[in-house]
Amino acid sequence: MAVQKFEDLIVWQKSQDLAVEVYNMFKDCKDFAFKDQITRATISISNNIAEGFERSSNADFSRFLYFSLGSVSEVRSMLYLAIRLELINSEKSKLVLDAANQISKMLYGLLNSMNKKLIPNN
Repeated sequence: MAVQKFEDLIVWQKSQDLAVEVYNMFKDCKDFAFKDQITRATISISNNIAEGFERSSNADFSRFLYFSLGSVSEVRSMLYLAIRLELINSEKSKLVLDAANQISKMLYGLLNSMNKKLIPNN
């Protein structure tokens, strides 16, 4: 089945799931600056996938996928910090970190498949 819209992308769906998980993990967090930063970063992952998909070229889409990679890296970094600051427990964060790592791998896979299509056969 060909991808018709960004909602068809599994990586977008998983990014939305990650955002829900992060929101739920930090909904009672009293450090509002930290909570705001990590939730904004997690929202950026799926939003950049969606925005890039709607752009007019694969080059633009790739650029937005790299923005998503940056956001997922930021989320992972903040999760490690949240563990050290004892804002969350390491057991729960392991599941979320695993999900974030899976999204990173999926984004790299999508970028690699797009780059192969852009390179002409010799």
